[in-house]
Amino acid sequence: MKETYRQYFPWITDLQIERLEKMAQIFRELNEKVNVVSRKDIDNIETNHILHSLAIAKYIKFTPGTVVIDLGTGGGLPGLPLAVMFPDVKFHLIDRIGKKVKVAEEIAGEIGLENVTFQHGDMGECKVMADFVVSRAVTDQPTLIKISKKNISKASHNALPNGLITLKGGDVKEELGKYASISEVVPVSSYFTEPYFQTKQIVYTPIGG
Repeated sequence: MKETYRQYFPWITDLQIERLEKMAQIFRELNEKVNVVSRKDIDNIETNHILHSLAIAKYIKFTPGTVVIDLGTGGGLPGLPLAVMFPDVKFHLIDRIGKKVKVAEEIAGEIGLENVTFQHGDMGECKVMADFVVSRAVTDQPTLIKISKKNISKASHNALPNGLITLKGGDVKEELGKYASISEVVPVSSYFTEPYFQTKQIVYTPIGG
């Protein structure tokens, strides 16, 4: 995957590549004990999960000092790959399932990430104020907006206004409902050429300020 990462992210460092590759290795090891990725899909961890998470890094380059909450992170996706790519950004990873949070914590410790914090719980218990909430395959966009808007800061210092960025599959227009007119939907295939991404979308809804 080294060349794939370099192809899509020309600014990536050797340390970042090393951390992403080590992350994939640890995911494979830990997934034997805690099923954070479908066991039939674990062989595709680099493309279908880590690279997929990094689609957000193609969509927006977070400015240093940005705070991002990964809601329903599971074993650390998309938060951990994004934390590797943006070492000057703080990521707070939250999930209701404690054993999955422990997997994410272990991976972060093993690869030396210092810009991540973790919470076992739900969004209602989260006190962190963030510029963005990110999420991957958790629930529909309107529900995510409802439960996360209290955690979105009003002051914005990125190229996009503060809000929610999600990774989704298939047609999301119906799901967006009343938020369709203010949301942006970008095919992941506009960034990555692998067949897996043909049906994947990035959905952004501004909800701050």
